[in-house]
Amino acid sequence: MTITSVDLDYEGLTATLIADFDDPIDQVWELWSDPRKLERWWGPPGYPATVEKHGLTPGGEVTYFMTGPEGDQHRGMWRVTSVDPPASLQFTDAFADAHGAPLEDAPVSEILVRLLEREGGTRMEVRMTFETREDMERIVDTGTVEGLKQAIGQMDDLLAP
Repeated sequence: MTITSVDLDYEGLTATLIADFDDPIDQVWELWSDPRKLERWWGPPGYPATVEKHGLTPGGEVTYFMTGPEGDQHRGMWRVTSVDPPASLQFTDAFADAHGAPLEDAPVSEILVRLLEREGGTRMEVRMTFETREDMERIVDTGTVEGLKQAIGQMDDLLAP
């Protein structure tokens, strides 16, 4: 598996996943920047994603839904705050309604993705930052961090020649 570490820091209100790939930074970046590639890994196994909107520019939005094995749909949206291809991407991540609007009373996180060239490949750091400990606990309890870990684990197959 690609994931080399997962750190839950309840004092710092962060969850950080680090993954190492034996692939060039541009190829790893494409898994974020190409909506068709994003669909193939964003969502844990058994919950494939469908990207409806992919505005990967500052102020842009990405809207998507994941479809579960029973046909249930789970919607989400990103509000992009910064993009520096192929090195970083930052966005607010929220659960969404059928129209792509953030759900009220649902926890929100800021996500920073950093890609760093390393000998023989790329290191990816995904850091989720929460406003409150309660928000972080709610996200962890829903299985979102574990789901992200499983989702990132699918990236290797997309990068394989």
